[in-house]
Amino acid sequence: MSEVLVLVDAQNGAVKKPTYELLTIAKRLGTPSAVFIGAAGEAAGVAEAVKKYGAEKVYVIDDAQIKGYLVAPKAEALAQLAQQVSGAGKDLAAILLPSSAENKEVAGRLAIKLESGLITDAVDVEGDGTTTQSVFAGNYTVKAKVTKGTPIITVKPNSAAPEESAGAGEVETIAVSISDAAKTAQIVATQPRAATGRPELTEAAIVVSGGRGTGGDFTAVEALADVLGAAVGASRAAVDSGWKPHSFQVGQTGKTVSPQLYVANGISGAIQHRAGMQTSKTIVAVNKDEEAPIFELVDFGVVGDLHTVLPALTEEITKRKG
Repeated sequence: MSEVLVLVDAQNGAVKKPTYELLTIAKRLGTPSAVFIGAAGEAAGVAEAVKKYGAEKVYVIDDAQIKGYLVAPKAEALAQLAQQVSGAGKDLAAILLPSSAENKEVAGRLAIKLESGLITDAVDVEGDGTTTQSVFAGNYTVKAKVTKGTPIITVKPNSAAPEESAGAGEVETIAVSISDAAKTAQIVATQPRAATGRPELTEAAIVVSGGRGTGGDFTAVEALADVLGAAVGASRAAVDSGWKPHSFQVGQTGKTVSPQLYVANGISGAIQHRAGMQTSKTIVAVNKDEEAPIFELVDFGVVGDLHTVLPALTEEITKRKG
């Protein structure tokens, strides 16, 4: 079968859920192979994790020449790997990357180097390579397919349910040579995300958000999120009011999320916010205003005060969890 390269999303050797989702999608297209760009000492643990989701091979690229630089070195490394795989007489069916700001830039550069077509922010990939995208603030669904070269596709988190499937996980170390031209943009400082114990907003399977209706008190929103193991989001109104930092904002000028469950609390549902969350699989809203636009979008709606509804819901969930 054709080989499908999947870029591993990992932090400190811990593989993140979007990688398992992509490996599941890759099995529709061919034989999945994971690509780990990181410290050589973490490769064994990564290989052990990804082979449980069908990775037959794990290509390891030491990031000594890559870390500390923006985008370009990673694109060069992936291009050289793709050329080596193709040069070995194998049919390369696709290259899949988790859809993030950095990876979309990497994918664009990779597409130029390989003279291949590119699709970003797919929410589904079919077995024949046809992708589904949600565009124009989620108002339209587009089907597209790469017609030139090796399809390069970035896929949004939560686009597939990870399915375990034992793979060989054979590790192969790949040597790459990064040009000086690719090292012109250097990272001089980073600001780590504050540790909250909650999942990253764009990767979370459940998101609980609060808006103007919270009045600035996110206690009930955060309590529900914690009992559900969810990420916390906020509307633009809440962010503009200074109640939450911009990194929490869901919407057209914030982050786009597509979780299995989205719970909107005290959020009116203006188009700016809807653009960032309306591809969620199930949407629940709690709002005092029964005329709020958010109710046009939801699967389940509760007309009520979030400060009353959410504590009762949190208590019931806690009780049922035992």
